[in-house]
Amino acid sequence: MENNNTTESTNIFGIRAIIEAIESGSTINKVYLQKELRGNLFFELNNLIKEKKLSTSMVPVEKLNRLSKNGNHQGAVAQISPVEFQDLETLIEKTLEKGTTPLFLLLDQLSDVRNFGAIIRTAECTGVNGIIIQKDGSAPVNAETIKTSAGAAFKIPICKVDHIKDALFILQAAEIKTVAATEKTEDSIYDINLNQPIAIVMGSEHRGVNPSILKMVDYKAKLPLLGEIASLNVSVACGAFLYETVRQRMTANK
Repeated sequence: MENNNTTESTNIFGIRAIIEAIESGSTINKVYLQKELRGNLFFELNNLIKEKKLSTSMVPVEKLNRLSKNGNHQGAVAQISPVEFQDLETLIEKTLEKGTTPLFLLLDQLSDVRNFGAIIRTAECTGVNGIIIQKDGSAPVNAETIKTSAGAAFKIPICKVDHIKDALFILQAAEIKTVAATEKTEDSIYDINLNQPIAIVMGSEHRGVNPSILKMVDYKAKLPLLGEIASLNVSVACGAFLYETVRQRMTANK
């Protein structure tokens, strides 16, 4: 089927077209499938999705009609990422070879594309070596993400992992300390030594960092909240964490 390559969308539709895209190695953000879809070609696609561990969502036909702009979608639309994701272990190795102090950012199922784009922009401005997201439950890198990032999504490496826990194990094995942003601690970000190899973990908009992740990190830290509102927007909080890291490192290098 036809590619839908407008500035507003990076979608392809049609079961055979999606199968070919997956088999050719295209970076797939998500596959939307029509509820109760059946047939041999559908089962072939579904098996391929499971094999490649792609994110999927079962949706009504009306959503597929919107995504395909009423094209002949055959019950399937795939969202293609406009950026290529990098291998985390390779990125860590390259970062360590540079001889500078590594700084990574993990996003634990952040779901809003505007927050994601804003975070990518700040991360690029603060010298983050790479952003790590989870395959399932994370905001996609789509046209809106890229627009909000002011193009920074093309300038900073982004890695996808099966689970954030996998990334934590890999980072900690490379002697990179992990610090989670959470209100469930008495420790301030200003009391954490960020002038060392660090990976900052930011949580989702609604629940924060997953409790199972909080059990694994080396440090937990919060920002002081002096008003009546109990939390900050995640992109704002992320910016505060990253610029505190910049401040500490600039001060140490004077």
